Amino acid sequence: MSEKEVILTPEGLAKLEQELEDLKTVKRKEVAARIKEAISYGDISENSEYEEAKNEQAFIEGRILTLEKMLRNARIITNEDVDTGVVSVGSRVRLKDLEFGDIVDYTIVGSAESDPMNNKISNESPVGQALLGKAKGAIVDVNVPAGVIQYEILDINL
Repeated sequence: MSEKEVILTPEGLAKLEQELEDLKTVKRKEVAARIKEAISYGDISENSEYEEAKNEQAFIEGRILTLEKMLRNARIITNEDVDTGVVSVGSRVRLKDLEFGDIVDYTIVGSAESDPMNNKISNESPVGQALLGKAKGAIVDVNVPAGVIQYEILDINL
């Protein structure tokens, strides 16, 4: 079974590598110390500190595995890969909402880097999917739960 490709910018790659390093070198040691301390309290069958630490350890190990898999399947998008003639992963896009006239800027990123609060939207999101491959000046219909939003692509850059 083929694993899903993870599209990352160089910044996204660095962020995931830093998180993985932190989990392996800092968080693992912290939780191991908490487990050791909880065991020192005696009977672990009714020890909530022990249970909590073991649950955190399981979460950390699961996240490490997830990050390692993502990094194994990573494809890094650089500025050279981005064609400013059409929207692609790595593009910065300026859009105009045709209903309300609002102007918004988005950066199209892979799903692993998606951060809507910072205007980084996934290429797999409804807006990202609708924009991919479209050129400056295009009118794009985006299907969202509330209906259809129409955007005009005002600009595409790096």
